[in-house]
Amino acid sequence: MGPNGEQVGIVSIHDALKLAQEADLDLVEVAATARPPVCKLMDYGKFKYESAMKAREARKNQAHTIIKEIKLRPKIDPHDYETKKGHVVRFLKAGDKVKVTIMFRGREQSRPELGFRLLQRLADDVQELGFVESHAKQDGRNMIMVIGPHKKKAEAKAEKAAAKAQRDGEDDSPGEA
Repeated sequence: MGPNGEQVGIVSIHDALKLAQEADLDLVEVAATARPPVCKLMDYGKFKYESAMKAREARKNQAHTIIKEIKLRPKIDPHDYETKKGHVVRFLKAGDKVKVTIMFRGREQSRPELGFRLLQRLADDVQELGFVESHAKQDGRNMIMVIGPHKKKAEAKAEKAAAKAQRDGEDDSPGEA
């Protein structure tokens, strides 16, 4: 390809380098996997800068999945359970994965079914927000389960921004004096 994007056609490497030298430009390979490889006459520094900017933009738009962790005990108080469940709900609404860990101490280790029932109850309580990504499994003194959100992080961010914009719009409306 020429410097202005026009098609030059299939040219030998020697001829292409000569064309680049005459135009005081570089011969840059744009698509190496194509048959024959696609090259373009352009300034290599400019090409490098533009590709770096594209990569940076792609990274900026990428959503990072974060795993939040909640720790419970098998004999948790009902009110404490509700509080922890509230945290799990908040994390799932934000689009984050949640790793729920139940810590067993002493004789509690001989009763893993208590932990399993607790994890099952939590999974049922947050079923509309997330799904069980990895089922409950014993890991030494702990039992671990991972719950993934139904909606992606980017969707959750967009929803949150829309809700905030709507709230801000309501605050601006003229009220009673």
